[in-house]
Amino acid sequence: MGDKFKGKSAIVTGGGSGIGLACARSFVAEGANVLIMGRNEEKLQKASEQLALIDNAGKVSWFVGDAGIESDVKNAVKAASINGALDLAVANAGTGGLSPILLTESESWDGIMQTNLSGTFYLIKHAGVAMARSGGGAICAISSIAGVRTHRFMGAYCVSKAGIDMLVRNSADELGVANIRVNSVCPGLVDTELASGLMTTEVVYEDYMDCMPLSRHGRPEDISEAVQFLCSPEASWITGVVLSVDGGHHLRRGPNVEPFSRMLFGDDATEGRV
Repeated sequence: MGDKFKGKSAIVTGGGSGIGLACARSFVAEGANVLIMGRNEEKLQKASEQLALIDNAGKVSWFVGDAGIESDVKNAVKAASINGALDLAVANAGTGGLSPILLTESESWDGIMQTNLSGTFYLIKHAGVAMARSGGGAICAISSIAGVRTHRFMGAYCVSKAGIDMLVRNSADELGVANIRVNSVCPGLVDTELASGLMTTEVVYEDYMDCMPLSRHGRPEDISEAVQFLCSPEASWITGVVLSVDGGHHLRRGPNVEPFSRMLFGDDATEGRV
């Protein structure tokens, strides 16, 4: 426990569980006032109750909304800004999907892009406005190894995450003049609800392990500790960085999730016979 963020105000989208909750916890433990945003009020309430029990906790609150809806993000940022000031923001809300590109429905493509890429854009935009008006701040997006290495049959997800990383670089270049730092973290396989299928399918999990020099899956805390550093005073001269936190997975190839494609879409679709 410390006071690295004592008196600072923070917002974390997708903060009710997994990586988002771990990020919120790391901020609260350092004295920050934290608002977590998500779509499930029951999950947010339980998470907020856990966070409020942490020693040194500041104000903990939640906001029910969809990160892919701009008005929801704008209102959440307003609620998170204490006395009009916002200091820290984590764009974590995300969704996944798996299908061969030739069979990907436009609705699925649009939904992934809206939550992952547009949701990150909305938070950078509105958190950036609040930070610019109050003297600066730090924003961190949660990207993915899928934005760094191809993942067959996960095209929409990969493109959304690669888009986040370029958005982060461009935002960092623009917003530095307002004393706003923007970075992203690219997790590998982390034990979260979103990754449960990958974790429990032995052939896929073993392939992930084969792709990692540090052959273990990640914990949410592995990611939150990197996010905390990038948002901290110790990183005050770091912006526009896309940091892989993945056991070295980015040094090798993307994982083989072909078994899922064959199970869900059949051999013909998986092998390009449509």
